[in-house]
Formats: sequence, structure tokens, C-alpha cells
Amino acid sequence: MLIEVPQGLNGVAVTDTSIGDVLGDEGRFHYRGHDATDLARRHSFEEAWHLVAVGHLPSPGELAAFGEQLAVARVLPPSLEPLLEPLARTAGAQLGRVRAALSIAADDLGVRPLVDLTPDERAEQAIRVSAALPAIVAALHRASLGLDPVSADGALGAAAAYLQMVTGQRPGPAAARALEHYLTLTIDHGFNASTFTARVVAATGADLADVVGAALGALRGPLHGGAPSRALDALDAIGDPARTPTVVEDWVRAELAAGRRIMGFGHAVYRTRDPRSDVLREVAETMAAAGVETDLVRRAVDVEQRIAATLHEAKPDHPLPSNVEFYAGVVMAGAGLPRALFTPTFAISRAIGWCTHAVEQAAEGKLIRPSARYVGPPLA
Repeated sequence: MLIEVPQGLNGVAVTDTSIGDVLGDEGRFHYRGHDATDLARRHSFEEAWHLVAVGHLPSPGELAAFGEQLAVARVLPPSLEPLLEPLARTAGAQLGRVRAALSIAADDLGVRPLVDLTPDERAEQAIRVSAALPAIVAALHRASLGLDPVSADGALGAAAAYLQMVTGQRPGPAAARALEHYLTLTIDHGFNASTFTARVVAATGADLADVVGAALGALRGPLHGGAPSRALDALDAIGDPARTPTVVEDWVRAELAAGRRIMGFGHAVYRTRDPRSDVLREVAETMAAAGVETDLVRRAVDVEQRIAATLHEAKPDHPLPSNVEFYAGVVMAGAGLPRALFTPTFAISRAIGWCTHAVEQAAEGKLIRPSARYVGPPLA
């Protein structure tokens, strides 16, 4: 007998998790009972990573050891080196190339089917795969520009190391800390589309390269993870609202009339403001005060307020405040990342959550196998 559930599984709990939760009505979310916005403001990215992957905030000694573990794993898999240029020339989105590279690197990463691993081996492989992903993303990006990959200084934290691998330059502390805020806020966020995909694949006993590859496929859709660059595209299309008083309102109404979503606004879970947006706006305003992307931040703050007001006027019964993607692009641009890397950078952070969910799912040992109601022609 089939159980009736809403389309899209909205409001349906499909399993238990101890990794984190999103309290949409309250406008809060947490990792293992620790408010994620507090973690972003008060702790390093590595501390939040340790909390999610290992299960608790680390002591100073544990944090040092964890940082060394990440630095060792933060290398480009050797099998990819001769293939970077051909992969970079492959047509399609950057995430597709990352997915292909991860599959090629599976042997170098030593991944094996989760069903064949002990709990400790699963946890170790989760950290190894998620730590290697930034090196893969950065190397593919540099190859697309005709540049050789860059190894990061082992003494750098994960965010700073990623920026160095992308730009070839050691980043300043302000840029690294700004990116840390973003990465910390995006490690995990409930059973979103890519996380659920990761758990479905993990439930089959597949390896972590397959798990992350499938999640990357889910992330390619603009309705899930592709909005940070689109939010900046919207700012470009609008221009400077200080020059044309009604340009924002006119743009929003035209987009709505055309049936298009306003990227960076509204969320499937939050009924109030997305708390990640508030933190990233603080980060953006701090960057502007330091002379980084001052004009972009000024325009973003102005445009955010005007878009929100226009959306409220158009849809008073459907709250659509800004979400994490609106200021994410501003922060990543200020940290020195090009738009082509916005969604792959999101994937770098979210892969920590994917891998941790895969480990949790593998421990359950239960295949995820729902049914569908057939509504086609009857059997002849």
C-alpha cells in the first residue's frame, strides 16, 4: 500500500540525522547543535569542518592535527596532471569538468565502496575526498586560462590555500577570512537536492567519488546552486540605481512579468530572512569599509532593499527576502574569485556536508527505494 506524500517530498522526513538542521520558521540553522552563523562569526572554517565531519568542536591540539591532515590531502591527484588541459577544453559547465576529474582521480584518492569500509575508513575517506576537491577545482580553472596548477603553502588555512591555488598569490588575511565566512555557512543545509542525492547514492554502497559526482550533478541546476553569479548578473543588468531612480523597480516588474525568478531572493525553507544573507552582508560591508569592492557593495545593499520592497508589493502574501546567494557573489568577488568559480566554490564547501551525510547514510545500511504511482495506460 502506497503512502501519500506531497510532490517533491516537501515536509516529509525520510531519515534521521545528527549533522544539522534548518529551522525555517525561526530563520536559524545549525551544525550539531551549534548555531551556524555564530560559527561563521567566531570560529575558523577548519573548526566548523571538524565539528561537522568529526562530531565536535576541536581542542587546540585536535585543530592543529586536523589542519595538518587537511594540508596533506590538499593536493592535485597525479592522474589528473596530464589531463587538465584536455578537461579544461571540454565544452559544458565547470561542474561537469570537476565531476569528470573526480571520477578519473578515484584511484589516486583510494576510494572504495562505502559498503566495504569500516566506520573509521569511511570517515577518513570523507575528509580525504573533500580536502582534495579544492585542488581539483583550482587546477581546472587555471588550466582553462592556460596556467599551470599551483600548490598551496601547507601553513595556510583551507580558505587561504584555496585562494592561493586559484590565483597563484598568497591572499591577504581579510580576503581569506571573508571566504571563510562563506565556506562555513554553506557546509550543510538540511536535506537539499544535492545532499539528498548524495545520500541516495551512498545508500547503494557506492564510493565517495560517485557520491560527490552525483551531488555535483544535482548542483548544476540553477534552482539549487547556480545563483551567486546570476545575482551579480542582475546587478550588472540593473546598473547603478543612484543614476536612475526607478531602475530597480522597473527591472523587477519586467522579470516577474516575463515569469522569471529573481535570483538571490526567496527560499524553499525559510519563511523569514535567510540568516546566511545577514552574515554575508556584514562581511561585504566590512570589505567595503576596508576599500574592497566599495561600489559593488554599495549597489548591492541599495538594490537588495529595493528588490525586497518591490517583491513585497507584488507578492504581499509570499515573503521573498534575500537569500545566501545574493551577497555570496559579492563576498566571493571581493575575495578575488571569478564568477566562473562561484558555484564550484559552493561545491567545495558543501562537499564536506555531502561526504558526512554519506558516512551517516552508509552506517544505516538501508537502501533508499521509494515507489511511484503509475498513471499511464493500463497493462494490455
